[in-house]
Amino acid sequence: MSSNLHRRLVGSGLPPKGPTPVGSGRSGARSGPRSARDYSPLPWSKYFEAQTSLELDSDHAFHLYSIGLQPSSPTHPDSPAPAPPSPVMVLLHGGGFSGLTWALTAQALAHKVRVRVLALDLRGHGQTRTSKDHDLSAEVMAQDVIRVLRHQFPEELPEIVLVGHSMGGALAVHAALTHQIDRLLGVCVIDVVEGSAMEALGTMQGFLRSRPDKFPSLENAIEWDVRSGQVRNAESARVSMPGQLKNIETQVPATIDIDQGTTSTANPGQDVVMAAPADAIPEEEEETSGEFKAPSPVSVRASAPKSGYTWRIDLARSEYYWPGWFQGLSNKFLSVPCAKLLLLAGVDRLDRDLTVGQMQGKFQMQVLPQAGHAVQEDMPDQVADILATFLVRNKFAQPADDFERTFPAC
Repeated sequence: MSSNLHRRLVGSGLPPKGPTPVGSGRSGARSGPRSARDYSPLPWSKYFEAQTSLELDSDHAFHLYSIGLQPSSPTHPDSPAPAPPSPVMVLLHGGGFSGLTWALTAQALAHKVRVRVLALDLRGHGQTRTSKDHDLSAEVMAQDVIRVLRHQFPEELPEIVLVGHSMGGALAVHAALTHQIDRLLGVCVIDVVEGSAMEALGTMQGFLRSRPDKFPSLENAIEWDVRSGQVRNAESARVSMPGQLKNIETQVPATIDIDQGTTSTANPGQDVVMAAPADAIPEEEEETSGEFKAPSPVSVRASAPKSGYTWRIDLARSEYYWPGWFQGLSNKFLSVPCAKLLLLAGVDRLDRDLTVGQMQGKFQMQVLPQAGHAVQEDMPDQVADILATFLVRNKFAQPADDFERTFPAC
């Protein structure tokens, strides 16, 4: 893959290309001896306070992870008056991910500023259930966000900041432009730009075909996620990768298996070992070595595992909707009538409209060039710093006592 194409894939709002599997079939696998790193899954409860299944009707049940949204205990009559409600950060994940992609960022953000956090599994993703999981049109999914907020806050919508990564960034813009969120304070878009996203759509099917079809265990899937460079932060991969998978036998989301302690493991002899291509993104450094060591290909058994895990959603079936996520996104983002933040993994990803808008001060921009496409997973503390600074700078939220602002880069 050429360096130009690689940059378009990683900076497009689409996932980076992963390693190419070796052998017949495309099952994920471990590479020879396991490293000393721990790839066991981590529970959602380490990072969020609560998870909820919000049933909108018989056909729609949206799964939410939250911090600060649980009812507080009644205060004593002589206690000081409670502080006014803090704003709600609504976190929207990218295509194929789940609300757990925000786990580390959400936890860090809640320690830096006084906010409430709501991260949802979008339609067709994670533990959310709908009658039309593959209807991923921007209009339908934006209305999903509105409906979830109205059911979560039936009396009155609180002050809200929409934050979206990749596809979720486009949805944040679409939801904002419905003008149905009366108290919308701001919109933050992470690593998606119209021009490069539209260019990369032609390569998306190839990327999806290059991924393993299945994994023999959650540990194996997490190891693939990190070693292939999809996510460079091993801790984040340990909590977020299960949100992208379902049990092959039961068709239950992998996160439910983790909660119930019933994770599946296929016969390790059926593993397929993958070789990372020359241009694969290196993972963070191993604890026992300063260099990334790509897996070595080995022979493959013909029979495919009947247990283990596969992808929660077949993104290839949603190709019809992809252009609608990104067409006109730059002008739509600029026209959102509230404070705006664009967080990128590379400054070269701005198109003409955004370049002009940035020069005119129509939005704040921040760049984290050390991160891959999954910016909020690769560098959660830095992303939390940037979001917290955006909130405090615009007087949307009060800082925590020990929070130090990040000086805006652009």
